Amino acid sequence: MLNDITIGQYFPGNSLIHRLDARMKLTLTLLFIVLVFIPRNWIALGCAVLTLAVMVALSRLPVKLLWRSVKPILLIIAFTSVLQIFYVTGGDVLVQLGSVKITTQGLNNAAFIAVRIACLVMGSSLLTYTTTPTALTDAIEYLLAPLKVARVNAHEIAMMMTIALRFIPTLIEETGKIMSAQKARGADMESGGLIQRVKALVPIIIPLFVSSFRRAYDLAMAMECRCYQGGEGRTRMKKLRTALRDWIALLVYFSAITLIIILNVIFGSVLK
Repeated sequence: MLNDITIGQYFPGNSLIHRLDARMKLTLTLLFIVLVFIPRNWIALGCAVLTLAVMVALSRLPVKLLWRSVKPILLIIAFTSVLQIFYVTGGDVLVQLGSVKITTQGLNNAAFIAVRIACLVMGSSLLTYTTTPTALTDAIEYLLAPLKVARVNAHEIAMMMTIALRFIPTLIEETGKIMSAQKARGADMESGGLIQRVKALVPIIIPLFVSSFRRAYDLAMAMECRCYQGGEGRTRMKKLRTALRDWIALLVYFSAITLIIILNVIFGSVLK
């Protein structure tokens, strides 16, 4: 299960999506979130799925990799879908057990929301998959630059966010090593009830916290030894530059959002 968590990982490549400006990719990710949440019918949602499919094809990332980003939240998707099935009462009744009804509208809502969440996760994952941590830091700092008027240190915020993303894979790997070590010592983490399984996590959580604090201390010492002083007077080896392809991608996203709004007006809403 831990091996399926790919949040924060970067996969090198030379695709069109990899070459997009990091600032534009951040903007497109925010627009994609809007694009996924505004569809109100299956045709509009299909337009959003098609947009995602085009971006995945242009990124040249394996579909299996994107599926791995969805697997860790399958339980959340299933739970959300079940709530829709049992709490939405519109449409024809398919199954009735006492006061509990499963209707066509409930199944429709469940499937619609499941597809929406899966698209949201896969589309957001493209950002970290195709953007280096350094470029992502510079992009976040650039977009947060207006906050400097309110004396908010945009560079430190961007640095903290990027370091947090960067260390997710490291902590996942560390967790796997600790679990393997505890199992080698005879720890049982898979049997028993819920309370026993929670107690079995204690020998994992404590070493993980100790390791995390040690890594944070080592990182702080390394930054101090290199005379790191924040963003003041800092120069960049690679400057972010927008190209024609970035503006074309932005135009495509705005066109897709406009098309989805039109489809919502024409075909109405299937959600109740």
